[in-house]
Amino acid sequence: MQNPGAEFLQGSWIAESVPNQDKLQRYELYDFKFNCDSVYVKIKTFSKTKMDIDSCYGNGEWSEYARGVYVVRGDSLIIEATYTHENWRQKLTGCHHIGQYLPRFKIAQQTSDSLYLENRYSHIPIELRKTATTTCIPKEVY
Repeated sequence: MQNPGAEFLQGSWIAESVPNQDKLQRYELYDFKFNCDSVYVKIKTFSKTKMDIDSCYGNGEWSEYARGVYVVRGDSLIIEATYTHENWRQKLTGCHHIGQYLPRFKIAQQTSDSLYLENRYSHIPIELRKTATTTCIPKEVY
């Protein structure tokens, strides 16, 4: 059976801005959906300068997706996921990242409707607002 995951995370969370985003050359906004021990992540990147010569980066805004599992250990949110297409199917070719998505976050603060994460690989904090709550109903894993 699927693990129930962390009850306080169940549902959808969205980051609408980052501190000082108008002064940053590049930043990311995250959407998370936690369902039992599964996580679905949308990462929307904004870049004011063209750092890559490639049509994939268009006008400086693009989205990437990842799907996987997570665990909360103490104050850490550990995600083990794979980059996917927008339909959550594994991405084997195409623009941007392919392969594993393995972020590590510190849960710096949480309330029933807000979550403040610190990315272990970036100095930019992630401030999330809960937009929907779900209840975990574990499914059989094949």
